[in-house]
Amino acid sequence: MRSHFVTASRVATACAVAGAAAAMNGNCSAGTLIAADYATNATYLSGWSTNQNGGYGFGAWSFDGTVYGTNIMGTNVDIPAPGALQVMSSSSAVGTAWTLFNLTSTNGISDVGRAILEPGGLQPGQTFETVIQNPAVYHNYRGFDILLYNGTNNLPAGANSAALRTLVFNYFISNWKLVDNSGPTITPLTAANTGVAGMKLDFTLISTNTYAMTLTPLNNPSAAYTQTGTLNTNLPINWVNYRLWNGQSSGPNDTAENFEISSMTIAGLTLNIQLVGTNAVLSWPTNAIGFSLASTLNLGTGAAWSTNSLPSPVAINGQNVVTNPITNSRQFYRLQQ
Repeated sequence: MRSHFVTASRVATACAVAGAAAAMNGNCSAGTLIAADYATNATYLSGWSTNQNGGYGFGAWSFDGTVYGTNIMGTNVDIPAPGALQVMSSSSAVGTAWTLFNLTSTNGISDVGRAILEPGGLQPGQTFETVIQNPAVYHNYRGFDILLYNGTNNLPAGANSAALRTLVFNYFISNWKLVDNSGPTITPLTAANTGVAGMKLDFTLISTNTYAMTLTPLNNPSAAYTQTGTLNTNLPINWVNYRLWNGQSSGPNDTAENFEISSMTIAGLTLNIQLVGTNAVLSWPTNAIGFSLASTLNLGTGAAWSTNSLPSPVAINGQNVVTNPITNSRQFYRLQQ
């Protein structure tokens, strides 16, 4: 079995296998992580600081926008505190985590984010994924959000002009909400649901301004919520921002009060191939709008990729499926726009 990986910005990373049936003895799935960082990376062993970067494909962390809150030592002035409200913790249900906490119960915000370095920002067919554990304790005006937008730094308190905002503010309602071009949508998931064992957030850019978002409680994956829609005009998406508002914490290991992030990745579109009898069965997600399956007999600078000789895909359970007979010639496949 041979695999061919393509990473050009307008070509999906592709798995390419073909040839005689003897060359295929199982399944092939090709895709790449375009960006990845994990709280367990060695960079964070001594703590979490602004300007650190333990992975690839993302910019360095920024803590700009963080403030202690009002009524600090008798004053009523918001005091900038980059680095003072961000620590590493190993106490959460999601394991070692970048941790946001607060020192006061009024008007404090722990604000962190970083750039998406893919040229032009997140591209259609790519999926941003992050695993978090949110606070489970209620406070007046307590809230937390994750923003995806076009920018060069974190949005400060009160600024919410994101392409897509995912949030919980218990003062209004304890359910997660998604805010896109159509306004806010209240999901069935509550902070209590996702605060028990954490939540996986998967955001797939379908086209330049449409998306699919899935929120999955890690203790109950069957309760996952998926929404598709149109993004606000703050595009293209090249920045991700996490914010924890208000509610005093007892410290970095106070999992009931803190907002914790264990990982963040961006995956390219994946093409799967499986040997079924004398056929190669290829599949990729139906929400990858604008991508076509192409094939060639040879690789290299002179390779001629063609979509004309392949059957039209059939949509089955959210996947585009193409069944192609195996010949005695090598054949390579990729998805392209």
